[in-house]
Order: sequence, then C-alpha cells, then structure tokens
Amino acid sequence: MEFNYSIIDSDATSNLQLQHFLEEYGDFSCVSLAKNSTDGLNSILKYSPDVVFVNLNENSREYFHMVMELHQYIKKLPVFIGISKTKEHAYDAIKNGFFDYWLKPYNEFDIRKSLLRLKKQLPEPVAAPALSQAPTICLKSYRDFQYLNTDDILYLQADNNTTEFVMKDGSVVNAFKTLKTFENQLPSNFIRIHQSYIINTVFISGISYGKSLCTLKLRNLQLPFSKSYKSNIDEVKERLSKTVIPTSN
Repeated sequence: MEFNYSIIDSDATSNLQLQHFLEEYGDFSCVSLAKNSTDGLNSILKYSPDVVFVNLNENSREYFHMVMELHQYIKKLPVFIGISKTKEHAYDAIKNGFFDYWLKPYNEFDIRKSLLRLKKQLPEPVAAPALSQAPTICLKSYRDFQYLNTDDILYLQADNNTTEFVMKDGSVVNAFKTLKTFENQLPSNFIRIHQSYIINTVFISGISYGKSLCTLKLRNLQLPFSKSYKSNIDEVKERLSKTVIPTSN
C-alpha cells in the first residue's frame, strides 16, 4: 500500500533529501515536485496527492493562500505538512490546517511518530495484487507506466539514486527509485546479494565463495556478493541444491 505525495520547494537539494528520508518508510511515493505556489496548486489538482510537503522558509503567505484557494476546486484537500529551518511559521501553519510542522534538520523519532499518526488518519489505498502472485512489475514515473515481466529480469543494479533493470535480452530499463524500494516488492526468487545488486536466482549457474561471485547462465555474467548478504547466498545455495543431482561427496 502506497501513499502519494508532492513536494513544493524551490530547493532541489532539500527536495532530494526529503525523498531519500521518506524512502526509508517504504509506503510513500513521490508523484510531483513544484518550485512555487502556482506550480504547487497545479500539481495538486493534476496528481491528487494524499500528502503535500511545503517548505515554508520562503513565501509562506503565498502557500497559506494556495491552501485556501484549493477549497474552490476540490472537496477533500490533501494533508499538508510544513517544513522549515525555524519555528517562525509554525503557528500560522497549524492555524491554516496543516497536519504537522517539521523542523530541519529532521528528527527521525519525531517524524516517525508523525507519519504513524498520518497513516492512521489517511484511508488505506486499495492494495495491489502481491507481486509474488503476478509476473509483472509496474514502473511508474508521473503519468508514465512501464510493465516488466519479472521472468525476464536478470538482475537489478543500483546507480546513484536510480535502479537499472538488466533484462535477459541485454536491454536496460531505468527506474527513478533506489534499489531498496524494490527489495521487498519482487517475487521470492529475487534476492539481495550486495549493496548494489538484487539478482534473479533463476539465472544463477554458479556460486564461488572463494571469489565472492555469482555466475549467471546468460552471457557468463558474474556479479559480486558481499559478506553482509552471505546469509542470502547460503539460502540460494540450499534452494538450488535441492534440485541438483550430486556427483561427488
């Protein structure tokens, strides 16, 4: 289950920081970014986010007016959370119906409590079928949707703030989310073996503990595994060994 959110903030670095922070909670998906109140109003009407994060360090009055203006166009407003470096706008934010007010730098414990309260307030989205029961994964970027058959995925590789889906035909599909986002959303045959890799175990043809490498059936590719994920490799070995006929003791 995912809650969609928008960010209204002219600071690109601040935007990225907040997105990374929310990824740790797994239930929040960014649908739009806006730099000012005009773009923010348009993005809210266009994408109907559940939550809107607003940086109130600049032009706070414009943002409070934007919230009031929204009543003219929609019946149910999204939940607004103000973000600021100071407490200067906290009173006005609460007076204008903001759900909460976060101070930077973020306090993880306070925000965790805030998000848990938020989840209790928001209606739960309709759950999508579990990916373990469906062979297709949907990669969503704004209003674009790309569908991948999980049987065709060779492995996933982290690339800074994006994830590369390497397909068995050699093609590469990019998703603008971190590898962690997909770790618990893929079928059980996908296992994390490294900080940078999730592998489709169906394609594993060899495991070298000495070299810390997994060999894949296609194109004789080799991917490293790290000590921190050795237990996952052990699990794969045990799983694969059940279908292998031993030829020596």
